[in-house]
Amino acid sequence: MAAQILFFVLATVAIAGALGMLVSRNPVNSALWLILNLFCVAGLYLTLNATFIAVIQVLVYAGAIMVLFLFVIMLLNLAALPDVRRFEWRKGVAYVLSMGLLSMLSFVVASSLGVLPEPQSLQAAADSGTANTLAKSLFVEFALPFEMIGILLLAATIGAVMLSKRKPV
Repeated sequence: MAAQILFFVLATVAIAGALGMLVSRNPVNSALWLILNLFCVAGLYLTLNATFIAVIQVLVYAGAIMVLFLFVIMLLNLAALPDVRRFEWRKGVAYVLSMGLLSMLSFVVASSLGVLPEPQSLQAAADSGTANTLAKSLFVEFALPFEMIGILLLAATIGAVMLSKRKPV
C-alpha cells in the first residue's frame, strides 16, 4: 500500500515538474524543473523494483545530460525566453486529441496485423533485466554499435569545443 501511495505521489510531482519546466521563462529554472522530473522518474523506477534503470536514470540523465544542458545554456548566455502573447488553447486541445486518435489507430492496426508484443511473465522480466544480462547484450551482441556511438559522441564533443572557442581578433 505504501508503494502505491509513493508511486502516485512521485507521478504527481513528476507531472508538476514537467509543467513547471514548460511554463518557466528562465532556461536555467526550466532545466532545474527537468532535473526534478528526472529524479521523480528514477523514484518511479525504484517503486517498480527496477533499481538498475533508476541508478542509470540518475547518473546519465539527471547527472551528465543535465550538466551538459546547463553548460550549453550558460555558454550561449541565453536570456529569458520571449514572451508569448497569446496561447491558443484550441491548438493545444487539437494536438492532444489528434495524438490520442493516432495512438488508438496505431493500436488497432498493430493488433489486427498481429504485431503486438506478447506479455512476459514477471520472472522472465526479472531474469532478463539484470545488469549482467544487459552487459552481456551490450558488450557481446552490440559491441560495434556501442563503439560507433562512442566515436560519434567524441566527435560531437570535439566539434562543440571547437565551435565554442572564440576566435582571436
